[in-house]
Amino acid sequence: MIDKIITPDPHLTNSAEYQAYIFDLDGTLLDTLENLASCYNRALSLHGYPTHEVDAYRYFIGDGAVKCVERCLPVHARTTCIIEKLLETQRADYQQNWKENTAPYPEILELLAKLKSKNARMAVLSNKDQMFTEACVNYFFPAETFDQIVGFSAATPHKPNPAGAKKIATTWDLPPTQIAFLGDTSMDIETANKSGMTSVGVLWGFRPLAELQDAGAKHIVESPHEILDLKP
Repeated sequence: MIDKIITPDPHLTNSAEYQAYIFDLDGTLLDTLENLASCYNRALSLHGYPTHEVDAYRYFIGDGAVKCVERCLPVHARTTCIIEKLLETQRADYQQNWKENTAPYPEILELLAKLKSKNARMAVLSNKDQMFTEACVNYFFPAETFDQIVGFSAATPHKPNPAGAKKIATTWDLPPTQIAFLGDTSMDIETANKSGMTSVGVLWGFRPLAELQDAGAKHIVESPHEILDLKP
């Protein structure tokens, strides 16, 4: 069953709030859609392949750069060699342009500040490469907002593998039931559920309500301030 929060009462106090929150990055904390679409389209164009409308990237993005490159390419071009070449171009481009047309979603900075004032622990878990995850978080958010910043690396597999989420929980020494995991895709919801954490789907990101419902989200929120009213 999905608990849908509509309008929390700001005068109510939460007697049983979550002790910690894990956030997805792209589509949850940061609006990166236009930036990523431009980056991948430039790489495609450079290699002579068709480009795509920005909205197409709502479904290309989410499972890491390799998967996105594969989805961008025509079916006949999805060979290991071509994927690797395009990926190299895309990463070089993104290294130069990761800050362009990117910003926190409305209300996100205020939400994080309020959670921080309540001494909640917070982390980022992204399928973006570790170096880019750290760069984005450290640039767009105040220092020390997040206890942990975790992206894809040899040590942390892509979501929906729950290893990254479980590692964060272990570092905090918290039971998963005290952690809310927030994301905008079915992959985030699956990660949360596999980890034993409370899955929270957000509707301001890349994917629609139906996807989050079908994935089994416990809560679905329409705006960041609703997160303050979530209880275990």
